[in-house]
Amino acid sequence: MWSIGVILYILLSGKPPFYGDDDKEILSSVKNGSYTLSGAEWKNISNEAKDLIKKMLIYDPNQRITAEAALNHPWIKKKVNEQSDPKATFNALQNLRNFRVKL
Repeated sequence: MWSIGVILYILLSGKPPFYGDDDKEILSSVKNGSYTLSGAEWKNISNEAKDLIKKMLIYDPNQRITAEAALNHPWIKKKVNEQSDPKATFNALQNLRNFRVKL
């Protein structure tokens, strides 16, 4: 099952946060928190959004941001009160459309 943090990462970047050649390597990447928020796909993503993703992708549930805290995060609060950005919405949909899970 994917976490909301993983889904948000994919929506914003079009790529999964964790990689590996097999399930064992991917799980190791998850446990170590081995992901990046740099690269061309991240250049237009705000630091507030990146901060929320970092807090959502913490492996230890006792240290990870709670659902309530995530809903009160400055990026979420800003987005709720902001006019919808058609380009950003289109990009998120394109990222989902282009994302393919290898089973």
